[in-house]
Amino acid sequence: MDTILVVNAGSSSVKFEVFAVEGSTLKRQTRGQVDGIGTQPRLRAKGPDQTVLVDREFVAAKVPDVPAALAAAGDWLREELDLHPIAIGHRVVHGGPDFDAPVRVDAEVLHRLERYIPLAPLHQPYNLAPMRTVLATMPDIPQVACFDTAFHRGHSALADHYAIPEALYAEGVRRYGFHGLSYEYIAATLPEIAPEIAAKRVIVAHLGSGASMCGMNGGRSVESTMGFTALDGLPMGTRPGQIDPGVVLYLAAEKGMSATELQRFLYHDCGLKGLSGISNDMRELQDSPDPRAKLAVDYFVYRIGLNAGMLAAAMGGVDGFVFTAGIGENSAKLRAAIAEKLAWLGVALDAAANEARQSLISGSSSRIPVYVVPTDEELMIARHTLALLGKGSMQPKHERAS
Repeated sequence: MDTILVVNAGSSSVKFEVFAVEGSTLKRQTRGQVDGIGTQPRLRAKGPDQTVLVDREFVAAKVPDVPAALAAAGDWLREELDLHPIAIGHRVVHGGPDFDAPVRVDAEVLHRLERYIPLAPLHQPYNLAPMRTVLATMPDIPQVACFDTAFHRGHSALADHYAIPEALYAEGVRRYGFHGLSYEYIAATLPEIAPEIAAKRVIVAHLGSGASMCGMNGGRSVESTMGFTALDGLPMGTRPGQIDPGVVLYLAAEKGMSATELQRFLYHDCGLKGLSGISNDMRELQDSPDPRAKLAVDYFVYRIGLNAGMLAAAMGGVDGFVFTAGIGENSAKLRAAIAEKLAWLGVALDAAANEARQSLISGSSSRIPVYVVPTDEELMIARHTLALLGKGSMQPKHERAS
């Protein structure tokens, strides 16, 4: 059985999924992760029917870093499941100005992608680490890098620029947008789930620990709330979202914060965590009686409403709204609060449908339909990997697997 391995590596975990290749379609076989890297490493995986396949702990010294975590997962896949992937697809957060589509990985590609580590310090170095390991130890296995920025690369010059000297734009200082693999999956799925809006103007809200929104017209990205880095736009779990650059200047000049300290502050100490002083977890904040938690939740909802207005202006109107990602898919309470902020668009939810997390959650009186569409970035990566191998189409069938 031919399989494709999809890898999404972070600082303390490596998530992986295995897809069986059946002609030009893909079927999910295994989903797992190695987390607690360097502290309390643990390998867990489930089959397509949610059966637990492995739950194994390691001593910290055995899995001290991302390459070791990938090796632990790879050994288990080979030795116990007898899986030998024909290719590996990787999520890469930042493709910079060079990469507007998935690409086969070699030493030169890795070298070029390393330049964007400062633009995505929470993700990029860890995204690249498994590629480097596989290239060094198993160079014959094809690897494909899939970028969260690529889906937005068709933006107009107006949406793409900052009001700064053109020389900086030429160097790559521009508005990229992120969560592109998620938005690309939604765009590919809407013709089946919501054909009446698939070719029209749709706002998609990818709401998770990292959060952004995208305005799509005809399945293509028109505008995004994120820009040069994944700090921009909506407030997130630990990132501030939109912030006056003068605040950063103030922190440097008056608080004496270095570039390194600023980077850590903006990526780790702000957002819902910073505003509430309690947690970066939306579930904890919604359950907390603390008024600071309420402020953080209300702020999140308020900013989503503001950015919906921006995206509506960019597209000249809105024909549909889609919730996706962890918070967007799972929090009926938050969806209802956001819908109230979108009443000016004519949004009206069906309360029962929303609580039941049905696909269509808007009521009959709503001027635009509102959907909940689960995203599947890993399947999108597997699709691209298959296509780049010449074994499948870039416009695959809807084969979301559980």
